[in-house]
Amino acid sequence: MLTFEYGDIEINHLKSRDKLLGKVIDEMGSLKYRVRPDIFEAIVHNIIGQQISDKSAATVWGKLQTMVEEVTAENIFKTSVEDIQKCGMSMRKAGYIKGVSSAVVSKEIDIDNLGSLSDEEVIKVLTSLNGVGIWTVEMILLFSMQRPNVLSYGDLVIRKAIMNLHNLENLSKKDFEEYKELYSPYCSVASLYLWSMQTSLRKN
Repeated sequence: MLTFEYGDIEINHLKSRDKLLGKVIDEMGSLKYRVRPDIFEAIVHNIIGQQISDKSAATVWGKLQTMVEEVTAENIFKTSVEDIQKCGMSMRKAGYIKGVSSAVVSKEIDIDNLGSLSDEEVIKVLTSLNGVGIWTVEMILLFSMQRPNVLSYGDLVIRKAIMNLHNLENLSKKDFEEYKELYSPYCSVASLYLWSMQTSLRKN
């Protein structure tokens, strides 16, 4: 399993910028978060996972994999929307996935060229697809493309984690951007620890 790669440079930077986050880093140690380097696969996986539990998403993903053998744009493009939907998702999601495959196969989206684009450019390109919002692209930037500076305002868990860490009652977009600046250029590693911290709090 491939995991998000980071090391002492990122850790030392974050610990020097935010002492409270530094304590979280020390307590949790090294984290292993899975990455999906295939961007098309990552898009489909994220669409499936929208607004359902991780367990349900895993079940649907497994059925789709079994049906098409390998989740590629070409294989999905050759599959009917009805068959995609039968894997356990809504017809709307099935349509989104079929639409993404069509855009990739037709070269409307040059998925192989995304690596040469900035984060903002990747967001602009991929959010042009139905069913793909900014949060979804930010997750792809982090967990597929391993971009180093992703901190998602649209991620409720991240916002709650910052609020809990710094004992805040509210977190405005402006204040959020200040934390993003604080953690830059290694926001992605900060995201990993904020997610882990909040998940740990919910379990306790």
